[in-house]
Amino acid sequence: MNEYSPALLIALAMTFLVAGTVKGVTGMGLPTVAMGLLGVVMPPAAAAALLVVPSLVTNLWQLLAGPATLRLLRRLWTMISGIGIGTVAGSAMLASLDPQWSSPALGIALMLYAGFALFAPTLSVPPNVEPWLSPLIGLATGLVTGATGVFVFPAVPYLQALGMERDELVQSLGLSFTASTLALAAGLILHGAFHVEQLGMSSLAIAPALVGMWLGQRIKARISPTAFRLCFLSFLLLLGLELATRPLR
Repeated sequence: MNEYSPALLIALAMTFLVAGTVKGVTGMGLPTVAMGLLGVVMPPAAAAALLVVPSLVTNLWQLLAGPATLRLLRRLWTMISGIGIGTVAGSAMLASLDPQWSSPALGIALMLYAGFALFAPTLSVPPNVEPWLSPLIGLATGLVTGATGVFVFPAVPYLQALGMERDELVQSLGLSFTASTLALAAGLILHGAFHVEQLGMSSLAIAPALVGMWLGQRIKARISPTAFRLCFLSFLLLLGLELATRPLR
């Protein structure tokens, strides 16, 4: 498939429309869905480069939409630092690993997150544990992000376990994903896996991602959040299974 072929442009637009819709409904999921869908048709390193710009734009929007940005930065700066260090280190694997193995790694990451979100009990992090656990969670999230392009595990379950109010949780997710996006871009550039032409293609994905977010916010008021979450996580589980079992076929 030609890099700038109409077929690729349509695939990109539909991918980021779907991913943006998921983010509009749930407040998260754009990079995860985009990586999973793009990973079906291209190497994960190329998919990660294409999601950088729309992910950064949508997550900055989410981060700056509420009043708690500075408070969250003070609270979560050690986790964010860990994300940065881990992502830059882990991206060496994403940039250099043969797609025959990086695609299954992406699939396993999707399955782990979806399975944990579907079946794990509700967790709670005691306040006295947070200071030393936050940097470890950040480092682990960064390594997973760098190696697979998936931002959500274990940062999302951890942030959900901190007992924040809904709006503050949504902002904290935006902060975590923004940090992951910036660190992933830095890691891909450092390891020679992010090129100028990919920046242009990535920028083209902003419009369908924003349209998808708007559409998702409209859908959110009309459907059961529980039912949507179940469908979303089941979809990620099946998508991850497809990617993880490719070398066996």
